[in-house]
Amino acid sequence: MPTPTGEKFPFYVTIAGNIGVGKTMVTDLIGERLGWECYYEPVDNNPYLDDFYADMKRYSFHLQVFFLSKRFELQRMIQESGRSTVQDRTIYEDTEIFARILYRRGMMSERDYRTYKDLFANMVSYLKPPDLILYMRAQPDTILQRIKARGRDFEKSIDPDYIRELHQSYEDWADRIEVIAPLHIVDTETLDLKSDRAAQDELVEILRENSRRKDVRLGG
Repeated sequence: MPTPTGEKFPFYVTIAGNIGVGKTMVTDLIGERLGWECYYEPVDNNPYLDDFYADMKRYSFHLQVFFLSKRFELQRMIQESGRSTVQDRTIYEDTEIFARILYRRGMMSERDYRTYKDLFANMVSYLKPPDLILYMRAQPDTILQRIKARGRDFEKSIDPDYIRELHQSYEDWADRIEVIAPLHIVDTETLDLKSDRAAQDELVEILRENSRRKDVRLGG
């Protein structure tokens, strides 16, 4: 049965990747080209980001719980919308990448980390995984250049080693994430998705093809 918006099998894609890799730009691109609804990472209205970058150890748990709560809320909205959607960053990155690194670096206590993981496991048990995850890949030096270029005040003090550790964690995560959802890697070192129309067209066609496969699989 079609959804209230007329889509028989809405497609749900999430954009994953390191800080500053271009996730929001790609989310905008997909929404504009395919007419899919966009959901963004709660950054501008996040009450903990400035405090976190100033004192990671004190505010890591607060920040991660805030992100987890907001992303759970967004994913529930996506499931209930009945529309094809694109989401800036996945809920899975919260625990697999960011919380894990903070714990490993001693920025989150073992007690808080266990509590966080239990909360995450309970939340995701109620969620439908995305139909496709796009992993936007770039090398740490490129990421640092992009972060500097966009000039967000709260990102000026980011430790370059933190960006490098995030990159390695993403590479490790990419090897195992397909147990949750199919993964497609986009090499943003070689593809200029911001201004190269051919590269944009190629990405959009990948999404259209995956959407068609879902229709065939579920529609019979």
